[in-house]
Amino acid sequence: MERGSLSVVSMHLIITEKHNTAKRIAHILSGGRAEHRKVEGIDAYTFSNTTVVGLRGHVLSLDFPEQYRSWQATSVRELIGAEVVHVPTEKRYVRAIQKLAKDAEEITIATDYDREGELIGVEALRIIEQAHPGLLDGVRVNRVRYSALTKQEIEEAFSHPVEVDFRLAASGEARQTIDLVWGAVLTRYLSIAGGRLGDNFLSVGRVQSPTLALIVQREREIQAFVPQKYWEIEATLENDVVARHEHGRFDDKKEADEVLQRIVGRATLVGLDTGRRTDRPPTPFNTTEFLRAASAIGFSASNAMRIAESLYTNGYISYPRTDNTVYPKSVNLRDVLSALRDGELGEYAAELLSKKRLSPTRGKKETTDHPPIHPVAAARRSQLSEQEWKVYELITRRFFATLADPCIVETQRAVFEVNGEQLVATGLRVLDEGWRRYYIYSKVEDRPLPEMQVGERYAVVEPRLLEKHTKPPARYTQGALIKKMEELGIGTKSTRHEIIAKLYSRGYVVGNPMKPTQLSFSVIDALESNAPNITRPEMTRKLEQDMDRIAEGAVSEQDVIEESRDMLYRVFDQLEKNTEAISRSIREGLREDAVLGRCPSCGKDMLIRRSRRGGRFAGCSGYPECTFTLPLPRSGKIVVSDRVCERHGLFHITVVSKGKRPWRVGCPMCSFEEWKSSNGNTNGDKGQDLTDIEGIGRTYAKRLREAGIKSVDALRQLSPERVSELTGIPLSRVRRWGVW
Repeated sequence: MERGSLSVVSMHLIITEKHNTAKRIAHILSGGRAEHRKVEGIDAYTFSNTTVVGLRGHVLSLDFPEQYRSWQATSVRELIGAEVVHVPTEKRYVRAIQKLAKDAEEITIATDYDREGELIGVEALRIIEQAHPGLLDGVRVNRVRYSALTKQEIEEAFSHPVEVDFRLAASGEARQTIDLVWGAVLTRYLSIAGGRLGDNFLSVGRVQSPTLALIVQREREIQAFVPQKYWEIEATLENDVVARHEHGRFDDKKEADEVLQRIVGRATLVGLDTGRRTDRPPTPFNTTEFLRAASAIGFSASNAMRIAESLYTNGYISYPRTDNTVYPKSVNLRDVLSALRDGELGEYAAELLSKKRLSPTRGKKETTDHPPIHPVAAARRSQLSEQEWKVYELITRRFFATLADPCIVETQRAVFEVNGEQLVATGLRVLDEGWRRYYIYSKVEDRPLPEMQVGERYAVVEPRLLEKHTKPPARYTQGALIKKMEELGIGTKSTRHEIIAKLYSRGYVVGNPMKPTQLSFSVIDALESNAPNITRPEMTRKLEQDMDRIAEGAVSEQDVIEESRDMLYRVFDQLEKNTEAISRSIREGLREDAVLGRCPSCGKDMLIRRSRRGGRFAGCSGYPECTFTLPLPRSGKIVVSDRVCERHGLFHITVVSKGKRPWRVGCPMCSFEEWKSSNGNTNGDKGQDLTDIEGIGRTYAKRLREAGIKSVDALRQLSPERVSELTGIPLSRVRRWGVW
């Protein structure tokens, strides 16, 4: 299907995935002459007879019909076979493209070139067809594919449009349908079984559950690990060389002690060898390797991807969702370096341009959709935020490193003999930094041995026996988990970081490296005991492969969806047989996650509790004998860590809210004391303001103060009955405040 000339159509409509992309494409195609206007309140850009409009990602979502949305009125099993419908989620965007399409003779889909982008484009076409039946039959519809928002790439893409790939879009829609059904069924079932409804529901999913199972399994290995002692011998010689015994690890301390007794006197240098080691440059960034590298310098996976997408839409880097680790011939490496000479890292680009031949490294994965992630335009710190610059610099330096020479290192090995025992010292000297000059995140420091001659003798100044312990396996960092998910076929390059972010937001994991909460153990234990397929990668990997086959045309979308429903019916049969055990396991885990430590007043458990009005506070499990309480943040999910406050014996807490950075509150008691101090409440008879209590507004606060009750601490000193008597506030209201 050919695009045709812009000059002979009444209107050419270009639809992009986001506003920034639309603005940039319009600027490039119009030579900067595009005019901005509003259509149904949405930004659009017009030049000649062309209009470019950006969507907001998916403007349609999949959902169940209204009759299935009530958790109480719907049987969970019914959801498995329920109809799934398209629901407009961005109605202004729907109206805008329907209005614009009415006068179009050509429609070009210019969304991101991947499975989700293709589906977003097809959704736009469906919306147009719905408003104007038959319109698409008489309109030229095509698709442009690009990997960077640069003038050259955009002009090339619009010069060679292709057809919309409806099979690729179908594979994306199959994923949406399967994830909706699996997520809704499992989430509703476990939430109801565990008594966690409303905002505190238990999120479970086809990809999320096997990912969480990996984290829980690693934590079990750590908990089961029994450290073993071992010993190593090292000695400092008079020339400041530190040498270690050639045996390495001693598992028998008696044997190590006997050897140590002989490491005395003078050591003779009996061997001195030098060699060379060549460290190859790293391979180009695909999405997984980029997220691993970003994680290593302090970025969460979701934040790194968010920033990379912003850099892409603003024309600084190529498309950040790719499996490719081989630069295709279409990427002119010298042109890219030339473009980077005007940026902050221009000196490095100039150095590499001076090479007669550029020989980039190649990874194991080569695909044809997008090139590896690389810079496409120069940038300076002043043009970007601090975080944007760090991500841009990481990507740019990686690009430089892939074009640079190997790093050459001279290795040194010295062997000393003392009373029949051999000690070994090693050193190294960097002869040529090569790629490490550009990629500052992987440095090798010089630590050469001093000048020595074979046969020279050196006094043993300080022999020592080092007691060490074997270490448990490390918890997963976000980068390491993404790599593991890729190896097992869990999720895709576009979704893995989102899955990890969801585990945090639902309170399943804390920290980085990731530590699972007790709730995670309860959920995974319940699933593994009663429906183990949900927690294993094989099932989700099979479905991922099926979705690839849809894109290839080897199987239909409906067949894959029906197969997934059949799998879910079998899983649900297993769950229903064991509902009582599942409920018990989850509820026990929820209670453990609610324990904040020991009550500072009586030593019993402090629990996260809710008042009758829904407010949260920390209360003693010894109530009513012990009425000690502490205020807690009003909103967000409270996640209890295993770090204990040395002063108060309470666990530190973190508050997780959707769309916000986690708030590390720390010890609830310390936080409360700090709040009192910062508000001038340094007296013990003062404290938290009355209106901070759920249910106490200005009117009740005024009546309490008039009765001489001026703080929450003062309120706690009285019984609810006495408060009601002094203020005239109904006793039932007073009891709902939940401070006793």
